[in-house]
Amino acid sequence: MTWRGWTALIAGIWFIIASFIPLGGTGNLINDLIVGIIVAIVGFLMIPEHASWQGWIIGLIGGVWMIIAAFMPFITEHHMANLINDLVVGIIILVVALFERPRKRA
Repeated sequence: MTWRGWTALIAGIWFIIASFIPLGGTGNLINDLIVGIIVAIVGFLMIPEHASWQGWIIGLIGGVWMIIAAFMPFITEHHMANLINDLVVGIIILVVALFERPRKRA
């Protein structure tokens, strides 16, 4: 079991939960829900030791997108809490993805 997989899984579950916190409109709800589901599924696939390629997917799709989406006013609905949540968790996901490197098989 890897800490990277568990961290990504928890971040995905947090996005799913955070999408239903009533702060803004439907843009943030839909964005956080879709990304949360993708990050949670890929994070679950990263848990076994032999998983190596999922980290890059989670970094590109989840981390980079959430950092970009944090600054899109039609997604965050001009709420600072949405911006900070998307930005901080996006950075966490990106950092987790940077630790995921392909391993050579013996």
